[in-house]
Amino acid sequence: MNHPSRRVSMLPFAVLLLLFIWSAPARPADPPGGDYQVEITKKGLGKEAVIRKGDKEWFMMIEVTPENTVVIRQEKDKDVYLVDESETHDRAMTADEVNAAIDAFVNGVKSQGKLKKK
Repeated sequence: MNHPSRRVSMLPFAVLLLLFIWSAPARPADPPGGDYQVEITKKGLGKEAVIRKGDKEWFMMIEVTPENTVVIRQEKDKDVYLVDESETHDRAMTADEVNAAIDAFVNGVKSQGKLKKK
């Protein structure tokens, strides 16, 4: 059973706890909704994807010509590039292959973020 003197002795503790919580620095806010901002644009026969979340940005461009395909991938945090790579394929990618590559890139970035939260 709760004794009245115990309730009174817990009151200062509760007040101190609330003061501590209110005085603690606020953690930085995530972007609205905590979601990724995804922009996909068509570039000639290819596509470009830009994904942003907070200070991080991921970029993929697929440029398709009749002779070849160039794929560029970049990841940066603020102004520092963490990934900056390109590859050239000796044939033109089809529209379905371009769409599949862009979709896989976007899904990969999003799932990578979910794994880091755990």
